[in-house]
Amino acid sequence: MRNPPLHRYATRPGLYFTEDGGADAVVRSETADQIWLCVYEQVTIPSAFYSQSIRLFDGAESDLLKHIHAHAVTTRIVERLAVRETLFRMSGPNYGLWYVHLPKAWDGMRYGYRVDGAWDPKHGVRFNPYKLLLDPYAKGVDGRMQLTPAAFSYACDIVEGSVSGSSFGTMSTVDSLGTMPISVAIDDRDDSKHAEDPTHPHVPWSKTIIYELHVKGFTANAPWLPQQLRGTYAGLAHPSTLAYLQELGVTSIELMPIQAKQDELHVQERGSSNYWGYSTLGFFSPEPSYATHAARNKGAKAVRQEVIDMVKALHEAGLEVIMDVVYNHTCEGGPEGPTICWRGLDDLSYYRHQQGNPGLLDDSTGCGNSLDFTNTHVITFTIDSLRYWAKRIGIDGFRFDLAASLARLDGEFTHHHPFLYALRSDMLLGNLKLIMEPWDLGKEGWRTGQFGLPFAEWNDRFRDSARTFWLSGAANATTGDPVGMQEMATRLCGSADLFATEPGRGATSSINYVASHDGFTLSDLTMYSRKHNEANGENGVDGSNINNSANFGVEGPCDDPAVTKKRERAALNMLGTMLLALGTPMLSAGDEFGNTQQGNNNAYCQDNDVSWLQWDWLGGDCEAPQLQRMRTIAELISIRKSLDLYHHEEFFTRLTQLGLLKQSSRVQWFLPNGTTPMERDWFDVKRRSFAMRLTSADEVNVLIVVNGDAQNCRFQLPQDSEWDCLWTSAGIDAKAALPRHAAGWNIPGHSISLMRQIA
Repeated sequence: MRNPPLHRYATRPGLYFTEDGGADAVVRSETADQIWLCVYEQVTIPSAFYSQSIRLFDGAESDLLKHIHAHAVTTRIVERLAVRETLFRMSGPNYGLWYVHLPKAWDGMRYGYRVDGAWDPKHGVRFNPYKLLLDPYAKGVDGRMQLTPAAFSYACDIVEGSVSGSSFGTMSTVDSLGTMPISVAIDDRDDSKHAEDPTHPHVPWSKTIIYELHVKGFTANAPWLPQQLRGTYAGLAHPSTLAYLQELGVTSIELMPIQAKQDELHVQERGSSNYWGYSTLGFFSPEPSYATHAARNKGAKAVRQEVIDMVKALHEAGLEVIMDVVYNHTCEGGPEGPTICWRGLDDLSYYRHQQGNPGLLDDSTGCGNSLDFTNTHVITFTIDSLRYWAKRIGIDGFRFDLAASLARLDGEFTHHHPFLYALRSDMLLGNLKLIMEPWDLGKEGWRTGQFGLPFAEWNDRFRDSARTFWLSGAANATTGDPVGMQEMATRLCGSADLFATEPGRGATSSINYVASHDGFTLSDLTMYSRKHNEANGENGVDGSNINNSANFGVEGPCDDPAVTKKRERAALNMLGTMLLALGTPMLSAGDEFGNTQQGNNNAYCQDNDVSWLQWDWLGGDCEAPQLQRMRTIAELISIRKSLDLYHHEEFFTRLTQLGLLKQSSRVQWFLPNGTTPMERDWFDVKRRSFAMRLTSADEVNVLIVVNGDAQNCRFQLPQDSEWDCLWTSAGIDAKAALPRHAAGWNIPGHSISLMRQIA
């Protein structure tokens, strides 16, 4: 069958609906021998391809291969699934691309690919036409992988829930149809699809406060939602949910992965699930399980529409939407993993392979594989995906998981990587918020501060320093190197030592946080001296052993008021440090009211009450500790927003032309006795009490007063002004008890306070 000319937009991989009622399908494989587009219909309805196809009647699987090689269009009935499979032989490769025109196509059409070629696992070639493959560009995904031998390209068995077989052995001849997810086509031809969209908030970096949350876990237990909306995109878009986020005062919602996911092999073998979602199945498709049952029953287009409506609702509420994305690896894992998409299409092109041993993958992610960002087409695939989410779904920014893996050339990290330049230069993506997780598990994988403009980065040095400083004096604390005044001053000033790497890069490049999804919650940092990950089923080997946490004498929950008071003060100290520092603060959902994961610091597989936020304190006693913490954090966020001193992006130190740090007149430092620190004071790690004054010619000055010692300390504040206490981690009662005295201010031990100059 001769194909008609391709649709003029079909210059990239994907499925493109055409004006003749059909579609052009384009897929990339540089090393395959032959590819077929497979379309699936119910056997109870007439086929759309009856007049074009040659039917294959009952026969062995090998007969199918002979038939599809011999005929341009083949149809067969798969009675065990009650579906009709029609296979269209594609033409190619043309510069690595394969093409076919479907005479008919429809919204919601279910399809996939089969690929034939060499089977040579020792050289990284694993083509297997018996395996149905997802379209990497599919906008919808339906179904889940079943842990059966059919899911694997190599011959194997499932013995007591685990895979038994060698990925370097013989090729499997078991058809995977019915045991694997399938692609779903979505017709996107609508010129008016953005006509009613609200204006994007476009929050400047200098005013950004990020709030990291999990779509399901945030509302799974939400008492304000009807049951059918809990744990869904629609639940996050509910007016009551939006009202809570506004009351807290955050500006930008960072969603943990919402791209379609699949559990890793080792997780499936344990009968568990990847709750966090850092195991991507489809880079263009939203995760269906977070949609309402009503949307899922309607199909992939309704699921996507629920995501779009969620983003619109957040925008209408003045909130940006940032997506956590995982382009460093896929859910297929190592060579022993299933064959779902990329491995079956072109293993050698999509994944990094070990030099000298192409049968093994180069894994810098700890997840079995790493996508090969030295391949231009992998970069193009990623950029296409990001642009789709930004342009079609309305996303305002992206946080890149294990971003160091995305910027490796021949195994070495470089901030001159083509992918980073592609992001910078893209007219759409280059103007969004782009946040890097600046490390991976590869060689010299810690790269905090090294990505350059226009990227922001998670600042783990801020996290570790704040934890160590405020928890190091507690009994049984696990700490690293001592943290004193100099280290804390550097973090409060935006971490210029890390981020002042080039002209124009400012303090807002530092994403300041003390807790995130990965690790202890903020309250667990003050309740547990060691991790408690037994429920994960990995014998305690998972999760970090270095947490800089402290239990204040009691491991776990405690009713002792003295212990509880110390824990709350420590939590507020860390939150206060984060929200009073220069840079971009990021709050982890639930930390504002004391959420706990019961000491689990790697709750990636806990799709239950361990990870879901608990809201039972809402609507109860107005003196509830959760409500009190939430209100004090909301107050501090509001204060930060009101101070113009924070509404800039530059450092309070600046770079000379020689690249050396030079102190600015916009920040002044004081010891408790009112004197300026000498050089010996800066290098004394036992110096834990100081004041930081932020100054401006046309703005009200503020003082950040830090007392890192256990005892109360008399601070002599600058005499040229009167000062008013705006906020203190010591609580409302302590704030009221801080009037100015002739001998200075009596600052409570282990506290951080914000003072404002009285005009």
